[in-house]
Amino acid sequence: MHKNESVETRNSNYQALVNAYYDLATVFYEWGWGSSFHFSYQLPHESFDESIRRHEYQLASQLNVYEAENILDVGCGIGGPMRTISKLLQSRVTGVTLNPYQVTRGNELNAKDRNANCESIQGDFMQLPFDDQAFDAAYAIEATCHAPDRVQCYAEVLRCLKPGAVFACYEWCMTDKYNANNKEHQRLKKDIELGNGLPDIIDREACLQAMRDAGFEIVRASDLMNVPHVQPWQTPLCSSWNPLSQRFQFNWLGGHLTNVAIWCLETLWLAPRGTVKTQKVLQAGGFALRDAGNAGIFTVMYMMVGRKPET
Repeated sequence: MHKNESVETRNSNYQALVNAYYDLATVFYEWGWGSSFHFSYQLPHESFDESIRRHEYQLASQLNVYEAENILDVGCGIGGPMRTISKLLQSRVTGVTLNPYQVTRGNELNAKDRNANCESIQGDFMQLPFDDQAFDAAYAIEATCHAPDRVQCYAEVLRCLKPGAVFACYEWCMTDKYNANNKEHQRLKKDIELGNGLPDIIDREACLQAMRDAGFEIVRASDLMNVPHVQPWQTPLCSSWNPLSQRFQFNWLGGHLTNVAIWCLETLWLAPRGTVKTQKVLQAGGFALRDAGNAGIFTVMYMMVGRKPET
């Protein structure tokens, strides 16, 4: 779809694109990253896992809800954030994801975590399978970047919220430093889209305007990639020569050894056919995320908080 088709065609076929991508990528993500498929900056002396949880807490703190509330996770993946947020807020969280495998896997993990009150269901956030005013709050973490039309996506969230309720999200966006006429910037953007199953990436102002056009009152908009004195979000994708580090795979030697190991598994029928190709696509997407983040032309943590009007 990325090789031969236009942005418009990918947007119109976003369901096939997203499902194909997550059928391929979900196991890789869980194996290499954990059950929360998102980034975070790291505070000094903070571990990767701690930074992921803090990032989720930070978004949950914007929701303005209390015990026994009903919360919607828009694009829940396999449910790492919703289990964390459910326990933090002592609330029921319903997650929706387009991908059937993620629903099955998410509910397996939900059942194992007895302290979380969560459920994953299959559905399209462009046409949410819920009644009007069904939820007291909603959030999305690096998920609605898959939407072919942000206004329609945000408007569906608005429909499902009670008057006065809050929707908070982290968005993937191009920044003001992105130059559409720069060939290297174009290549990085394309590799991010291809390596992450995205039809297109829009800029921050377009996302914010889409939330306004959907009917939300803007409460907050800020890019957390600009937080000073922290390790930036792309740090886990930067190379390291420590062989015990997850980042070892991002230097030339570690990357080669990883690909060789996966090739051996596929050759011996211990991994399914296509595993090497999938790994290379994800690897190229990871390198593009890293380089675009280092160049400051792309962000994964543009925070927007909107409130549904009371009337």
